[in-house]
Amino acid sequence: MAARKSALKRAPARPNLDRLVEENRKSGVTDEELREQRASFAYGNAPENSRITKESALTASRTLRLAGA
Repeated sequence: MAARKSALKRAPARPNLDRLVEENRKSGVTDEELREQRASFAYGNAPENSRITKESALTASRTLRLAGA
């Protein structure tokens, strides 16, 4: 077998990224941002050649409600 480098090294320090992550943890997500994320997820996971567009996914995310929510 070929010798391989270990992938379990510590990640390099990224203070700017750490600061941004911490700020976002504190601020939370607005309802509009959550709708945009849902629409993006639906569009991104739609089958190829389907009739789902970004606009139709966004419209559906505004009108449909999740069960139990």
